Amino acid sequence: MLELPSWAIPTLYVAGGVLGVLILAFATGAIVYIRNDAVGIVEKLWALGGSVEEGFLAMAGEAGFRPETLRGGFHFFVPLQYRVHRANLVTVPQGSLAYLFARGGQALPNSQALARWPTGVGTNGVGVENARAFLQQGGQRGPQRRILREGVYAINTAQFIVFTESATHAVVLGDASDARAVETMRQLIEQRDGFRPLIIRDHEDAVGVVTVHDGPALDHGEIIAPTVGTHAGDGATFHNSFQDPETFLAAGGRRGRQEQVLVEGTYYINRLFATVEVRPKTQVEIGNVGVVVSFTGPRGLDVSGMDHKHGELVEQGQRGVWRTPLHPGKYAINPYAVKVSTVPTTNFVLRWIEGRSEAHGFDDNLAEIKLITKDAFEPVLPLSIVVHIGYDDAPWVVQQFADIKKLVEQTLDPMVSAWFKDAAQSRTLIELVNQRADVQREALAAMSARFAKYRLNVKEVMIGTPRAAKGDTHIDTIFEQLRARQVAREKVETYESQQVAAAKELELRAAEARAAAQGDLTKSSVSIEVAQNHGRAELARKTQEAEATKVMAEATAMRTRTEGRAEADRVAAIGEANAQAAKAQVDAFGGADMALSKEVAAMLSGAITQAKVPLVPTVALGGNEAGHGTLVDALVSLLMAQGGLDQLVKRPKPPETGV
Repeated sequence: MLELPSWAIPTLYVAGGVLGVLILAFATGAIVYIRNDAVGIVEKLWALGGSVEEGFLAMAGEAGFRPETLRGGFHFFVPLQYRVHRANLVTVPQGSLAYLFARGGQALPNSQALARWPTGVGTNGVGVENARAFLQQGGQRGPQRRILREGVYAINTAQFIVFTESATHAVVLGDASDARAVETMRQLIEQRDGFRPLIIRDHEDAVGVVTVHDGPALDHGEIIAPTVGTHAGDGATFHNSFQDPETFLAAGGRRGRQEQVLVEGTYYINRLFATVEVRPKTQVEIGNVGVVVSFTGPRGLDVSGMDHKHGELVEQGQRGVWRTPLHPGKYAINPYAVKVSTVPTTNFVLRWIEGRSEAHGFDDNLAEIKLITKDAFEPVLPLSIVVHIGYDDAPWVVQQFADIKKLVEQTLDPMVSAWFKDAAQSRTLIELVNQRADVQREALAAMSARFAKYRLNVKEVMIGTPRAAKGDTHIDTIFEQLRARQVAREKVETYESQQVAAAKELELRAAEARAAAQGDLTKSSVSIEVAQNHGRAELARKTQEAEATKVMAEATAMRTRTEGRAEADRVAAIGEANAQAAKAQVDAFGGADMALSKEVAAMLSGAITQAKVPLVPTVALGGNEAGHGTLVDALVSLLMAQGGLDQLVKRPKPPETGV
């Protein structure tokens, strides 16, 4: 058996006693050890002065949570009087935010949504680790306007509940309602993405529209809070884009949607104090202007004049339609504070054609115009009008009609339709088609005058071909007839053109033939000249011969005429002598009848002798009504019966007599 030294036994007793005392001290809370990465929140269990009568922390040594925290190391207390709650240091990661909820402090007034952080020494006032100063400086209970940035904080989590992205730092009190309130606040922060700073990137071309949820309410009739605290040189009012709520309110900021917007950058904004809606920037494309209709600002003097009572045209920054439009570009404008109406300053087309519209959409609801012509046809007319709005005229147009589409549908459409209906009623369908250029010219003049009243410039009016309405076949018949006529006219022109072409081709072929036979033509031309020379020589010779012949003929003719006249005189003399002899013989026979009978008897006697006619006639000749006839009558009858009339009629030629 091992024997201990005499001094060992007392030492063991002393060590055991010390260990027991230490165990008892730790068990009774007399000695407390805090790690260096934690804090201790001291809760005084009892005190001779009683417990806290008002507030949450025991500021004067009462029973309750003390405002101060314990840092790393050993701490000694009266046994069984204190309880120390160990909590990790609050760590806010880089690029993150943390929110505070104060359990103790002054009650929030009804006009506040968030607790005001007390002012003190330093930029941010009282430090978040100094709970005593927070209460002494008038700190308020509830969700705080102040937020925490990156860092490590030794915070009394009995007084302040700290919400970070990864955890909720709080001393659990055991009250179920307290736990529900903590959870509700955390959910609200997460819904608003409040643990992350707001980042508006350059490539997004966006602005942040801020809505403040704390501060004085807007005046009656206002919908947008005015801009305050934007001058960086004034430290008392510059809130640096809503990142300092206390300065914003001190500068006169109001709750509600703000006129000021956020542009590209990173913003550490308490999302319980202000929420941010990211909207695209207002962009005015080239070829357009932006007419601004402001819903906020002071009321200005209407500069549109007494002749225009369609709205208020005001200077920039005032409430109403701004007199000066925005040039092409990008603008960081609050879309809830102003409305920017884009008005094209280049020519744009309005089409009265069903199912067809331009990209601008002003003519989406336009259709062909239904007409009634003079001859009771009902065609529909497609129409296009080119319109231009001047830069300075754009605000005037907007103040009258609010936007271009309303102008087109409520004013231009009925006005244009009425004019073309009137024009159609004075023309037949054929006239409407054939006089299209005239109608178009008249429409341009009329539309220019009428559109000018609304500060619109008409550049062109283009009329399409009238067509039949659905189910109407009469107009198609008329058009078919017109087409047939035109085809016939074209055929005539074609044939005429072909005829001209054929003639030209003939000329071409002749020219080509002449060119091909140019050598022969030259030879033949020379031959012709030679022949002409021979002909002229022969002509000269023949002319001389003809002249000679002519002279001889004239001489012969003169001789013949002389001989003829002499012969004629001789014949005339012989005839005259014979006539005188015959006349004497007739007179000798007792007259012309007797001479004729004598001559006939001589001829008959000769004929009987040559024909050996019987002396006794075979035909008895009758007398006349008196019972007797002349010898001449008997001879005539006899000759007719025997076919000798010809012999009787033919008289022998008188004997020719020579000269």
